[in-house]
Order: sequence, then structure tokens, then C-alpha cells
Amino acid sequence: MKLLDAHTWLDDHGDYLFRVARRQLHSDELAEDAVQETLLAALSARTRYTGDASPRTWLAGILKHKIVDLIRRQLREVELPRDAEGEEAIDSLFKRDGHWAEPLRPWGNPQAEAELGQLRRVLDECADRLKPSMAQVFSLREVAGMETEEICKELGISPTNCWVLLHRARVFMRQCLELNGFSKAGTA
Repeated sequence: MKLLDAHTWLDDHGDYLFRVARRQLHSDELAEDAVQETLLAALSARTRYTGDASPRTWLAGILKHKIVDLIRRQLREVELPRDAEGEEAIDSLFKRDGHWAEPLRPWGNPQAEAELGQLRRVLDECADRLKPSMAQVFSLREVAGMETEEICKELGISPTNCWVLLHRARVFMRQCLELNGFSKAGTA
């Protein structure tokens, strides 16, 4: 088991992690939060680092989960209006007769939302079953959005090897999704 030197993480990988988070979250503030949470989680989990992946890839994997957590939190939490003193002004949401001051937004399609949640769960389970080398390439390409040249440099592999690993990962993911009830037509 290889321990990581946490003292250099921010200098060595901070800019890269920030760019990845910024690309996904479209906010400097949220990207900074995601990177900070990633580094704290990595610090807590550094004794479990096995050295199978480079430190940057390992940190990027943790960042992926932190980004998903931030997005889920944003979807769950609603910012309430504030009064001049900064206190929540719940009364401003209602008229004097007790009805909503503004009509409620449409709820969308609950069945589609449930299916999307199921798809995300199955995707995560399938991705967890990928071989480590395929998971690294797949994550860097499909999650982090890195180009082939960057992936090859990061992992020290040839472009041909990169494309083979990526192809195998995609085939595996497709088969895994189909075996878990997601047909070629995209329905569960």
C-alpha cells in the first residue's frame, strides 16, 4: 500500500481538478468547493490509496463523486428569500389570503425522473465493475472530458492502447446496461 504525500496535492493537481470541476459545474465558486471537498476526502482516505492509479487520476475519481454530490445538493435545496437583516422571509412567498405569491413551477415527469435516477445508479454500478485500466481511461475521457493526448500523457500509454481501452470500456458499459434492463432503444 502506497501512502500519498498530501503536502503537494494542491500545487501538483489543484489547477487540473479546478478545470475539471469548472467544466462540469459552470461556476468558479462551486468548482472551488468541489476541489476543497475532494482534497479533504482524499486526505481522510489516503491510507486506502493502493497506487493502481496515478494520484491525479485517483483525485479525479474522488472529484467526480464530489461533483455529483454538489449537483444533487443543489437540486434538493432551495434558497429562500431573505429580508433586510438576512433572515429567511418565508411570508414573502405567500399572499395575504395564504395562496402562493407566484405560481408553483411544473413538476415535470416523475416517472422519467425515477427512470433517470435508476439509470444513474446502474451506470455507477457498471462503472465500478470496469477493470482499473479501463475505468481510468473511461473516466478521464467521458467524465473529465480529457482529450486522447492528455490521457496518454497522464497514464503513460500509447494512443492505440488508449483507444482500445476506451472501446472495451464502452462495449462493457453498453452490455452491462442492457443486462440491467436498459435496452438499445434507451428505455428501461
